[in-house]
Amino acid sequence: MIDKLSPPVALIYAMTTLSAADRTINTDELGRIGSIVRELPPFRDYTDDWLADAAQECGKILKKPNGVDSVLTLVKKSLPPRLYETAYVLCAEVAASDLSVHTEEEKFLELLASALELDELTCAALRRAARARHQRV
Repeated sequence: MIDKLSPPVALIYAMTTLSAADRTINTDELGRIGSIVRELPPFRDYTDDWLADAAQECGKILKKPNGVDSVLTLVKKSLPPRLYETAYVLCAEVAASDLSVHTEEEKFLELLASALELDELTCAALRRAARARHQRV
């Protein structure tokens, strides 16, 4: 198994795992992950081809026993603490992108918060901000 990822790849693994939490990766979620990778500074040196490769590698880990736990461990080991909130808010963005956060996605967000040792108030604020950004007029 992979021992450590680059920080951008770790962020992709977190978002991919959130998206796969309900066993379906819908087009809204895929579109949001793609736009995050195209727009945000952590991914400045990467292309959509790289995104697909990283997501597929993550999927292989998720299919194994204890796959989610393995991804969470990799994410924590691979990110500097200053990017823990970034990982959480990006996952919250993906969950909010289809305007319907499923129970499985909420559970993954809880697991991610626990793994990254993020407090409840910070997580609530990040989830609310992500939800607000995806409201339709």
